[in-house]
Order: sequence, then C-alpha cells, then structure tokens
Amino acid sequence: MTAPLDPRAPLDDLDAFRTLAAGRLGSFAHTTVPDAPGLRRAGVVLCAVRHGGVPAVILIKRAYQGRNAGQWGLPGGRLEDGETPEDAALRELHEEIGLAAGPADVLGRLDDFPASSGFAITPVVVALEDPGPLLPNPDEVHSVHHTTLRRLAADDTPRWVAQPDGGNLLQMRLGPNWRVHAPTGAMLWQFREVVLLGRQVRVADFLQPDWTRH
Repeated sequence: MTAPLDPRAPLDDLDAFRTLAAGRLGSFAHTTVPDAPGLRRAGVVLCAVRHGGVPAVILIKRAYQGRNAGQWGLPGGRLEDGETPEDAALRELHEEIGLAAGPADVLGRLDDFPASSGFAITPVVVALEDPGPLLPNPDEVHSVHHTTLRRLAADDTPRWVAQPDGGNLLQMRLGPNWRVHAPTGAMLWQFREVVLLGRQVRVADFLQPDWTRH
C-alpha cells in the first residue's frame, strides 16, 4: 500500500509540488478574457525553483524605466504575433532573467487577469528542476527575488486593506517592507489558493492601485 502524501510535502519538496500542481491545475477551469478593441495580451510565469533547499517562486522588481517602472512583477510580457500566452511567458522568462523552460515544464495556467493598464495577463505555472544561473536583463529587471511556497501559503501573507471609497485592497506580505498588490498580488493569491491550498477562487474583480496603470 502506498503511504498517504504528507500534506506539508508540496510546500517543501519541488517534486511533490510539481505532482500536486499538475493535478490541481489540470482540473481547474481557467477563465479567458474575451477579445475586445484595444485589448492587449501578455503572459507571465509563476516559476517554482529550489532556493535555499526549498521550493520558491521567482518575482522581479522591474527596472526603473519604461512600463511598470520599479513595480513588483512576474517574469513575462506581451504576446508577439502568432504566440500563445505560454509561448510569450516562456520567451520572456528567458529574455528577462535567463532561465530556459519548455512546454514540458508547464504545469498549467490560472485565470486571465484584466489589468487596468489594458492588458489581459495569463499566468502560466512552471516548475524547473535545474534552471541554471539567473541572468537578469538590466534593461528590464532591477532585481530578482524568491518567495517560498510556505510563505505564500502562510495565514498571515494575504492582508485585506479597507479603502475609503469601498472595497478591500489585497496586499501579499511576502517579507519586511515587501507588499505586492494586484495584478501580480492577485495572481499570487490565486496561485496560493488554487494550487497550494486546493480552493476554487476567482480574482478578476480585485482592486488595483492607480499606479499600476502605468
């Protein structure tokens, strides 16, 4: 008889995470933002690697120039002609931080997020066994950071901040002075809920700070 999987194992073991994520994403009916005039599309990668001996997701702080200057983000960018969201996400992962991933590394995708900047962003979940060295492109990336799966799953990571005009703004508190808002925060939250915790949630209506429009 096979022993039951330790429920903590996917947070601490990359192979266990890969199996869990593939199964949960395989049964997750992701939503797609329909085409509309002026809509642009982008793909981003929630890339899990070993860091400090445990699985962690890579985040970047954008270069202090151009679109989204200085903001927290996931490796990714807009689709080029003929690309799928997965194609664009994997291409940008290599262009921005030097990591090579192929279709076999893709575990699935989450909901498109309709960003206030006019982009529909598709999050693609990837696990890399041996990613090689990080090679950030300084024209696009100011710095590269890791947040462990255990930190993402922690009860005190999401914080909901009431807004004066109504609604709640999500902050993903990933470390001291490290607060990630939607769109990136929303995608991290859905990754946490769907993949790590096995819950069915949607994020398209999450509030976005005004400064994420730029």
